[in-house]
Amino acid sequence: MAKKSKREYVWLECSECNARNYRTEVSVAEGAPKLELKKFCKAERKRTVHKLRRK
Repeated sequence: MAKKSKREYVWLECSECNARNYRTEVSVAEGAPKLELKKFCKAERKRTVHKLRRK
């Protein structure tokens, strides 16, 4: 029997326009991580802070 994965898919949401631009997989073995990355936002057309959001 296969092991249950301790990873889940989450969205990265722009902190300025609230657009969910990126989807990534994170490890949730010891609780949910607080993730903030500077990524390119297509709506804003610049690099902004993106925060972790669940669907």
